[in-house]
Amino acid sequence: MTEPQFDSIYRGGIDKKSQQSRNAKDLLETEWKVIDQLTKIAEKTKSENLRCELSSVKRNLLIDFGEFGSHLPDVDIIVYKPKRYKILAVISSKVTLRERIAQTGYWKIKLSKDAVTKHIKVFFVTPDENQTLATRKPMKKGRAIVEVDTDGSYVMSQTQVEESGKVKIFDKFIEDLRNLSQAS
Repeated sequence: MTEPQFDSIYRGGIDKKSQQSRNAKDLLETEWKVIDQLTKIAEKTKSENLRCELSSVKRNLLIDFGEFGSHLPDVDIIVYKPKRYKILAVISSKVTLRERIAQTGYWKIKLSKDAVTKHIKVFFVTPDENQTLATRKPMKKGRAIVEVDTDGSYVMSQTQVEESGKVKIFDKFIEDLRNLSQAS
């Protein structure tokens, strides 16, 4: 049996035989379609195109980078009080920690530097497939970042996790969010 032929122009290792030939014009047309779709998505997130509620939430989460503009942190879920648009927490989720946990720690540091956003809790939710959070000693770098630079992480796993004040199994997540909501 011979190996299928692959070409780097076909992202994702698609077999050339199952793919129709594409020339530069086809590739450019495809590229413009993608850019057009991204532009439409960006238009939807402009403040004037958002409902008042979501526009207020967006403004309450923006991070000011001075002359480089204001940007939203890379998070997956925003937890907020709908009546006041007060953001309680942001949640990042990823199957493995790798660089994402450092990004989450970075956003926590950036949020804590501004009076408007310093109260926002930053949580990380993961199945922790690499078991980076499983043990306290020896502590892996990802666990150290969670313990120091985030407000906590919740692990969705059947494997044993040595819990701490910041590393908990996922079944405690909803109760902790409920407590956070009642305290705010």
